[in-house]
Amino acid sequence: MTDSVQKLVELITDRFEGIGGICKEALGEATLEIPRERLLECCRALRDEADFAFEQLIDLCAVDYSTFGEGGWDGERFAVVYHLLSIQHNRRLRLRVFLDDERPMVDSVVDIWASANWFEREAFDLFGILFEGHPDLRRILTDYGFIGHPFRKDFPLTGNVEMRYDETKGRVVYQPVSIEPRINIPRVIRHDHRFAGSVVEKGENSDA
Repeated sequence: MTDSVQKLVELITDRFEGIGGICKEALGEATLEIPRERLLECCRALRDEADFAFEQLIDLCAVDYSTFGEGGWDGERFAVVYHLLSIQHNRRLRLRVFLDDERPMVDSVVDIWASANWFEREAFDLFGILFEGHPDLRRILTDYGFIGHPFRKDFPLTGNVEMRYDETKGRVVYQPVSIEPRINIPRVIRHDHRFAGSVVEKGENSDA
């Protein structure tokens, strides 16, 4: 851990430990976990207080931990991760909030960082995370009639519905998926020191 990261971890711990914040170093960056009910309070402090001055939200994403650690994960299923940048102090911070599976909802931070707008819409579209107070929470990447959230670990590879143009109706229609589920299972293992551990589908030239 670098001195700057260590200093930031100490500053954040002193400031947010009293409201349930846990700060540590992870992957070379300070990472703060905060209870979701204290998110807005924490974000405003991180933006406005001189010791932090995280004036930019550079990214926001969601994570589905349901299969993390080969099924050994026993925490809450979803998390929203915020990546903050302080130009003034030349620091980065990773902020994480965990959400439950039944109703993954957290406050929108659009009023704090306007750049969160489309990021939150993307997390809603792909993971089904609800951002309370978002001014226009609707899908941004998938179609309006899309069913489900494709980045969830339990989303079927073939999807739930398919779309086609119906000439008789003169419009796009949705129908059940006609593609049969396919599972790719390797059938031939190449025993060659040049390709240790590689897998070849049946019918390929194993001497290549």
